[in-house]
Amino acid sequence: MKLPEKALTWGLILLLLALIIATIILGSVPPVDRDALTHHLFVPKLWLKHGGIYEIPEIPFSYYPMNLDLLYTIPLYFGNDIIPKYIHYFFALLTGLLLYRHLKKRLGVHYGLLGALFFLSVPIIVKLSITVYVDLGVVFFTTASLLLLLHWSEQNFKWRSLVLAGLCCGLAAGTKYNGLISIVVLTLFVPIIYQQNTRKEKQSNGKALLWGCVFGMAALTSFSPWLIRNYAWTGNPIYPLHNSLFQKLHQSNDNQQGTDSASLANTLQQISHQGSNAFVGRKILYNESWWQSLLLPFRFFYEGKDDDPRYFDGKLTPFLLVLPALAFLFRPPGAQQRREQNFLLSFALLYFFLTFFQEAMRIRYIVPIVPPLVILSMYGVHSLLNKIRLSSRTAILRITAIIFSAVCLPGFMLWYNGQYITNQFFAVNPLSYLQGKVSRDEYITTFRPEYLAIQWLNKHTTMNNRVLCIFLGNRGYYMNFSPIFLNPYDGPFPTHANNNKYIITRDDMFLNWLEYANKKNIINDLPIRRENLLYSINGHSIYRSDDTAR
Repeated sequence: MKLPEKALTWGLILLLLALIIATIILGSVPPVDRDALTHHLFVPKLWLKHGGIYEIPEIPFSYYPMNLDLLYTIPLYFGNDIIPKYIHYFFALLTGLLLYRHLKKRLGVHYGLLGALFFLSVPIIVKLSITVYVDLGVVFFTTASLLLLLHWSEQNFKWRSLVLAGLCCGLAAGTKYNGLISIVVLTLFVPIIYQQNTRKEKQSNGKALLWGCVFGMAALTSFSPWLIRNYAWTGNPIYPLHNSLFQKLHQSNDNQQGTDSASLANTLQQISHQGSNAFVGRKILYNESWWQSLLLPFRFFYEGKDDDPRYFDGKLTPFLLVLPALAFLFRPPGAQQRREQNFLLSFALLYFFLTFFQEAMRIRYIVPIVPPLVILSMYGVHSLLNKIRLSSRTAILRITAIIFSAVCLPGFMLWYNGQYITNQFFAVNPLSYLQGKVSRDEYITTFRPEYLAIQWLNKHTTMNNRVLCIFLGNRGYYMNFSPIFLNPYDGPFPTHANNNKYIITRDDMFLNWLEYANKKNIINDLPIRRENLLYSINGHSIYRSDDTAR
């Protein structure tokens, strides 16, 4: 290896190590993110208290597939809720390793390192890497399935690679329901891959369909434990998704076949209209113009913002849009690489748009498309450099153009991602916590103002005490009592409200609701009296339940 190449290799390795260390530091603080507190940590905590997995009807998220959440129970058992972040991040590192190995084989070690570095520094990947979510598990298993299918097509269609690809795809769905999209898309792609990569004289529609069935069965096999669990509990294997449809199926009989068919058709029509409802919702909420709606797929890549639903609650990078375009603008001569690029782009587009047309537009829902786009991005950089190398007329121009493209383009790409990582150190503020300047309770309170009120309740209640929690957003992980979450806008107070010893409210939202309820004259049997106030802090109040309220 020549000296410049060796320096480049070690430079990329050092940047990769610096990124990993920075991400580990950012993740070394107590969990405060919403989904971690509502189910990814809360549900495993309840399982541990109960002694095993059990049905929790009051928490709809508990019916979701939870392959990674099962892993989180191990550190939670030992009282550690930071290690789950590292478990989640480990799947990002595994995905980076897959990308490195694939790109090294295709384009060389430098592109492999750059691809892994680019992937791990993409803002949404960094954000997920420092939170107790499960999306990175979906990313890893989906990427493994994609690359195994490519391997399957190159290795004379051996059963082992196809079955492994199917099992990985099922594990993606068993991590999060979004993985169901991968099962559908890749099962449809398997016959196409077979037909495109086999000689004409050996092409067979029957065999192509057989391979698709093998893949689909392998995927359903690894996904089946969660399907069986939900079917046993609710009669709907993918509960709570499309529950009305499954209810209609269970209610159907010979005498009601026509009526049920019409109802099922209406249900399916409602599902198909979800995308248009999302566009209408954005028009109403954010007053977006027609051209803004038209550009929504592109805006995902350059307009994202953390914790802001208007801007998709996450951040990608425009390079994932621009660089793959270069891969198709300067197409490689080899038929195999062309087919691979077509496959990766087709998967990314189908996954994106099948996820895009949903009620909620969140960048983390489409994050499995990032690895295939990273591979295409590296193809784009490689194709651009080759084009410059072949088209420059003089050696000086050629060297100048190559240096500019090889250094400035990746440098600007990584600088863009690096800005986000730097900003995360200000937003997350891990150094104060690690240096002991801020205690665990103080750190959590900074992000979750209700925490001190919850701690007061933890000291005055037991695990069996029920507490009515009004406008607390279902964030129950730090609660050592039995919470009953309530949003009064969704309906009246439950009839058993007065059976709770305590009531905790978020004051600003509760006062707004009282004003609304007074106008609508809908306050009945309100179990809260000002004289029963026990504790108030950070905009949250705790009341003793009024036994005399009717």
